[in-house]
Amino acid sequence: MAMSGPAKTVAQTVSVVLLMGGLAWASVPFYNWFCKVTGFGGTPGQVSANAGDVLDQTIKVRFDGSLNQGMPWQFKPAVTEMELRIGETGLAFYEAYNPTDKPVAGQASYNVTPYSAGPFFEKIECFCFTEQVLAPGERVQMPVSFFVDPEIVTDLDGKYVHTITLSYTFYEIDLPEGYAALDQGSQTNLN
Repeated sequence: MAMSGPAKTVAQTVSVVLLMGGLAWASVPFYNWFCKVTGFGGTPGQVSANAGDVLDQTIKVRFDGSLNQGMPWQFKPAVTEMELRIGETGLAFYEAYNPTDKPVAGQASYNVTPYSAGPFFEKIECFCFTEQVLAPGERVQMPVSFFVDPEIVTDLDGKYVHTITLSYTFYEIDLPEGYAALDQGSQTNLN
């Protein structure tokens, strides 16, 4: 039995809504993957080690840290700038502090500017690869190990980059399950 009239229109509309919802749901992980692979939007790459050449030419790397609205931590780079040779592995630290009386979990998003440097800024290790949980009153130094790929000097846009800014923004996320139980236990004791 074939549908006709209003029933067919409703079925088509529901199908389109479900298709669009599915595409929207898949777009975020696909976009994140695309940015990591291509460096689009200033997203740095991730590698397991620096196996490249080190050039005599230097580049300046600036560090920036911010918090999403409502994130109760304090967060800043330990140093705001360093100069290193292109291809040389750099190590920088960011400081985070939880001034609250409860554990708080966070995840950092990141990018580099100018965007043309994104495909050449490679992270080896970074606190941003995993969620972070700080206990009440805890202060930590969080490292990021990186290098600038020497291929930047032959890229049409990259060869004009002399300063790269690495920016992080921390967002509050739900506590992992083990921490959530501890947090609820401390709230019970306070009541």
